[in-house]
Amino acid sequence: MPTVREAPDILSPEFAADPYPSYAVLRESYPLLWHEATGAYLVSRYEDVQLAFRDERFTTRNYDWQLEPVHGRTLVQLSGREHAVRRAMVAPAFRGRMLEERFLPVIEENARALIAPIRAAGTGTADLVADFATHFPINVIVDMLGLDKAEQPRFHSWYSSIVAYFGNLAQDPEVAAAGLRTREELAAYMIPVIRDRRAHPGDDLLSSLCAAEIDGVRMSDEEIKAFISILFAAGGETTDKAISGLFGNLLARPAQLAAVREDRSLIGQALAETLRFTPPVQMIMRETAEDVELSGGVVPAGATVNCLIGAGNRDGSRFADPDTFDLFRTDLPARTAFSAAADHLAFALGRHFCVGALLAKAEVETGVNQLLDALPDLALRDGEVPAHEGVFTRGLTTLPVRFTPA
Repeated sequence: MPTVREAPDILSPEFAADPYPSYAVLRESYPLLWHEATGAYLVSRYEDVQLAFRDERFTTRNYDWQLEPVHGRTLVQLSGREHAVRRAMVAPAFRGRMLEERFLPVIEENARALIAPIRAAGTGTADLVADFATHFPINVIVDMLGLDKAEQPRFHSWYSSIVAYFGNLAQDPEVAAAGLRTREELAAYMIPVIRDRRAHPGDDLLSSLCAAEIDGVRMSDEEIKAFISILFAAGGETTDKAISGLFGNLLARPAQLAAVREDRSLIGQALAETLRFTPPVQMIMRETAEDVELSGGVVPAGATVNCLIGAGNRDGSRFADPDTFDLFRTDLPARTAFSAAADHLAFALGRHFCVGALLAKAEVETGVNQLLDALPDLALRDGEVPAHEGVFTRGLTTLPVRFTPA
């Protein structure tokens, strides 16, 4: 009989260094595993993660203790009509005409502002994480909201604290305390701004949120603040790591990078494959409303379920040659990759599919296009082998590149 390997521990150093071999063991031998240290069931197969995101028996009640202490009560915790109404209030800003006409110019301007000093430095080197990716989405959101650009560093600091809080699976008390402080600091800053914007609206996202109304219902100041808090955390982290991950994946594969340079319409496909191959958010939690049968057994009612996105996205029963990055793969169509009909799991699925997916796509496409235009011979700095880090969220912490100076 074949030997069954010991169950991997998602808090182990080996998992943190490279979770994908552990994901393979989980999918094969432990598709439903109780993880005592985090008090959650681990779900790793594509079909099970997909079901958890789409089936209403898997709720977001876990966000009451997972998100609310930092953000306040947010859209993602809601269900039924309450969720539908508030999602309908915020969604128009992240798609269609409002995104293209009002906010795409903001995205383009912020990309240019970050790329200009990279070119002007004259060194022919840069770190695409430190010099571009980690700042770009936060700067865009600050600008979209109509806030003072001088506040970008402050919001970047808050964003970093919130992301660290959610990645704190080992429960470091200092990281937890810093995340909790962020809620009070952000509220102290944002609530007066929200009240002022209600009285003096402008042509910006915050004014749109203040004015949004459906059937006589408007969002309260606290609800708007909570949405902005989660927008910075989710929107910043996904886009930050998606841009650096896309470049990391392409720079390691010069033929695919050359194809994207030649045909920029491939950027969307490269992003979709990046979200599958190296998803920025590796795991999302749900809570069962009743007993649910999955391929590995039954999850009891009231249990926390940790849906391992990184594992599901590398499931060979769903994707051919899943451990290979291939922007030309035929089992991941880009036309649906940024909608609730997506085949990858990186934005979740169903009614809680990421409301900012098209904003993230617009940011990544704009940033990649402008970087390729400004740095046409961009390549990895000699001898560099970029490494991904993180467990809850995962991405490159540095991406040293070289190019011919202007």
